Amino acid sequence: MAKTPHLLVIRLSAMGDVAMAVPVLRALTKQYPTLKITVLSKPFLKPLFADLKNVIFYAAEVDGKHKGFFGIYKLFKELKSLNITAVADLHNVLRSKILRTFFKIAFAEVSFVDKGRSEKRALTQPKNKVFRQLKSTHERYADVFRNLGFSLDLSSPEFPPKKELSPEIIEITGVKNTKWIGIAPFAAYNAKMYPLDLMEEVIAELSKQQVKILLFGGGKREIELLENLANKFENSLNVAGKFKLNQELALISNLNVMVSMDSGNAHFSAMMGINTITVWGITHPFAGFSPFNQPFENAILPDLKKYPNIPCSIYGNKVCEGYENVMRSISPKTIIKKVLEALN
Repeated sequence: MAKTPHLLVIRLSAMGDVAMAVPVLRALTKQYPTLKITVLSKPFLKPLFADLKNVIFYAAEVDGKHKGFFGIYKLFKELKSLNITAVADLHNVLRSKILRTFFKIAFAEVSFVDKGRSEKRALTQPKNKVFRQLKSTHERYADVFRNLGFSLDLSSPEFPPKKELSPEIIEITGVKNTKWIGIAPFAAYNAKMYPLDLMEEVIAELSKQQVKILLFGGGKREIELLENLANKFENSLNVAGKFKLNQELALISNLNVMVSMDSGNAHFSAMMGINTITVWGITHPFAGFSPFNQPFENAILPDLKKYPNIPCSIYGNKVCEGYENVMRSISPKTIIKKVLEALN
């Protein structure tokens, strides 16, 4: 298929996985500027796609009117009225399978992501582990479009310009007159989080530089912890809970460097071309979830000689016995050195 008039792209969750689709879609819109695209995702993720040309966002209300089989059929009828001619399913879960099947019956071309489950099992199993770099999630997404006939190339990415900070943001952060370091110390699972006492050492050392440190997170407990942490250092600021997603993305686009766990914030900063340093626990970049276009050297890993079964898990939800504290094998000095190198 040389050209598709209207492409439906499905990726409903999680936040980091949706963000990983953004640089792929940016490349697609650049290489096929006449292509019309509708992205189907959860309503609060709409700001991720705001600056993509020819991309329309459609909200899936999966807990409301689009819930269940009949809700998905209702969603199909709504989308079909947009004259969708092909479907790229970047999620490949039960809900998206049902939706794309309706489109297939309606004679739309359909392509879906291969998640590489057997390869990932081989990478995470403790016995007979096959420890090798797997295809990145970005390339897996790109393959979905390639299967629809688009010869998509991700090798020369472009990134959006730095966003202007609104008066509402500046009122909290102040005007940017020094280098800004973003630090996002939380993740969905404890085994993917650098211990806060060690992160405090990192912040204490970095705060001696002429920089401003912005702490990112979400949720009531995280906000409390970050507020307490920020209050210990004069040039640190907790921004968690203070901005809407579109404002937070604007703020991230103005960072000089982001330090993140294997989590959504890493993908937010990478999709904007920000130098992104990731700190890994029981997961590993080989599983294909590295932030977009970041060198492998930007990934800080635990002591793999001491913990040879890493990765124990793809997502961080399964911990090998005795691997609860793998992050403590990473010295704060290692992170500090990497951040200072990135700043300079």
